[in-house]
Amino acid sequence: MQASSTYRRLLLPIYLPTFLYSMAQGVLVPVLPIYAKHYGGSYAIAGVVVAASWIGTTICDVPAGLILPKLGFRLQMILGAVLFGGAAIILGLVHTIPVMISIQLVAGVGTAMWGVARHSYLTQATTVGDRGRAISLFGGINRGGQFIGPTVGGFVAQYFGLGTAIVVAGAVACSTIIAVGLFVRESEGITIRSSHRLDLGVLKQSVAGNGQAVLAAGTVQVFGQMVRAGRQVVVPLFAKYAIGLDTAAIGQIVSASSLVDMLMFPVAGFLMDRWGRKAAVVPSFAILSLAMILIPLCGSYWALMGAMVLAGFGNGMGAGTMMTLGADLSPPGRTGEFLGIWRLIGDSGQAMAPLIAGAVADAIGIGLTTGATAGLGIIAAVTMAFFMRETRWDHLPVDQRPVSRAPFSGGWSRRLGGARRKS
Repeated sequence: MQASSTYRRLLLPIYLPTFLYSMAQGVLVPVLPIYAKHYGGSYAIAGVVVAASWIGTTICDVPAGLILPKLGFRLQMILGAVLFGGAAIILGLVHTIPVMISIQLVAGVGTAMWGVARHSYLTQATTVGDRGRAISLFGGINRGGQFIGPTVGGFVAQYFGLGTAIVVAGAVACSTIIAVGLFVRESEGITIRSSHRLDLGVLKQSVAGNGQAVLAAGTVQVFGQMVRAGRQVVVPLFAKYAIGLDTAAIGQIVSASSLVDMLMFPVAGFLMDRWGRKAAVVPSFAILSLAMILIPLCGSYWALMGAMVLAGFGNGMGAGTMMTLGADLSPPGRTGEFLGIWRLIGDSGQAMAPLIAGAVADAIGIGLTTGATAGLGIIAAVTMAFFMRETRWDHLPVDQRPVSRAPFSGGWSRRLGGARRKS
């Protein structure tokens, strides 16, 4: 009942705008790398254009966390949607690489503002006991937008042009402003401060006493987000230039992967809340890595479809896991500031992946680069299994936490004091 109440409370202020925003991002997935390579001439240039958005996000994650207590959830989410959506509309109308990069940086600033505010709102509105399911549902809805978006983007690009598809993405992103303006309300968990001075000292306070966990979890974040972001860049380029598929076919493959990805969110939420965060994270990145190893072996539409469906299955097992880890680790009273740091860590991985993938693809070919990204997911899975504590049980008394005999046990072994019934 508690989880159902949480879902209803988050439906209009978070889940609805999340669907629209992620649909806009999904439209860009099969289109933007090809659009950038068309006007830039190389994989490396395409990687820079795609990465520019994540670079802008990475630079602004911490400032976005610092200004959140001043602006509040609603205003910051609106400003973020305006910046991202407006930048996408302009991006679809320009054909010069330096201008594209500049516009992408602005779009990244918008994503930072949007993402930190939304993540903080989710953290304030959930408890540790229902957080995994609430955030995994968020992840499923996010993937729902990414399921529809690539098909729309591929279709529009095929019949109306790449630039038109990017403009459509911007328009969809701007539509989130209506939902946010109507339904997002400030909560008691955040105080809007009137002072215009940013207190940088709160950044140190937000990670004090939790440095080891943040370091381990941050390593998982960086490499996990790198394989996720790398997949979105190298797969469309591999499909286009190694197999020869058109944008409509690429959009269908990406959407099919996102459909399986989306359907897995209940499994991810159940695993996280019942057996711990590791029970979802470790197999998720292991399966995703396996799929990335298989992709260079694909030589046809259906072979690539099969590999991408497996990738969607693996990625879906981790729906909402990185956000849940960040929410678990965030200290009371410093949620926005901590999540700014947390998102900086993850977004740095997403920013690096397109840059590295583009440069490596020019050096060794797009096929080998696609398979090489699997190593990033393996590093994330191993780090989570052996070096990260299980944050699911942090709120339980010590004598009720599970006895761990396996290196990544998150509740798979015996518990003391009937903790399973109590959790």
